[in-house]
Amino acid sequence: MLVDSPSGSRAGVVAAPVPPRPGRRTAIRTAGLLVSLVVLAAVLVASIAIGAKPLSVEQVWHGLFQDTGRYADVVVGERISRTLLGLLAGAALGLAGAVLQALTRNPLADPGILGINMGASAAVVTAISFFGVTSLSGYVWFAFVGAAAVGALVYVLGGTRNATPVRLALAGTAVTAALSGYLYAVMISDDMALNRMRFWQVGSLATATMGTVRQVLPFIVVGILVALALARPLNAMAMGDDTARALGARLGRTRALSMGAATLLCGAATAACGPIVFVGLMVPHIVRSFTGPDMRWILPYAALLSPVLLLGADVVGRIVARPAELQVGIVTAVLGAPVFILLVRRRKLAQL
Repeated sequence: MLVDSPSGSRAGVVAAPVPPRPGRRTAIRTAGLLVSLVVLAAVLVASIAIGAKPLSVEQVWHGLFQDTGRYADVVVGERISRTLLGLLAGAALGLAGAVLQALTRNPLADPGILGINMGASAAVVTAISFFGVTSLSGYVWFAFVGAAAVGALVYVLGGTRNATPVRLALAGTAVTAALSGYLYAVMISDDMALNRMRFWQVGSLATATMGTVRQVLPFIVVGILVALALARPLNAMAMGDDTARALGARLGRTRALSMGAATLLCGAATAACGPIVFVGLMVPHIVRSFTGPDMRWILPYAALLSPVLLLGADVVGRIVARPAELQVGIVTAVLGAPVFILLVRRRKLAQL
């Protein structure tokens, strides 16, 4: 647009940039989901093909569709179990982190803030020390029950119907502190518990079996469905309790379902793999930086990109320490900590 300047000449005025239209934003985000799906598919293939013993495409194909029991076929079968568990656990941790960040209105929240991880750990050390459980299949059920019990306890301590983000966070911190004292007291007094717990607590996919996948699959599927259904109520809660009530949101029900979904997701993933850090914290935060605060987009993106991080870290752990391997929990901590610190230092935290 041209306007007259004070001297009588005509000067050009640069118009303000026009924000993208809603339809265009939706198309861009949908395209991003498709790209994320392609990246996830590539990581799934890499997780099956790459390991202490690299496999060719022909060997992978043979193991998938023409299993005759030869060594390469057995390796492919083991890696399929590992990859499926990584896919499920990654999606579960990412969604749990996104839901808890929305529930507590804290972009730095993760499943540990409500004591869910510590509840699983305390249950596992109890199973080892007092019940003599030595198998991963036994750990899974104890860990899941411990996570569920602590999730329910935190919700009750937070005030149930009158629960607020601050109350829930404080209740989770208090329960975590109490359980950590119990955990370390048992481990110090029981050498067997200490030896077994130190491997489980690191977080690993190496012991994955199809039996473990089948054990946690129903809980994770239910948790994913509940979490995705909570997108709109969580969007309403982000605008404040009064506004959410005016929009028809049922705050008590939404908080209870959010706690339930996070407990199912995080409890099942932690039970199967051990407590893995940074996945549920970092991925939802990064996703929010380019999707905005809309949970209808954050949740699907987190479900696709969190397995990319977890399985990618698992592949890195197999490569850097050949012929041995680094547990995925170590790799996610080593990779995640500096990246997350850089994000926090270079830009403002993505707003909820």
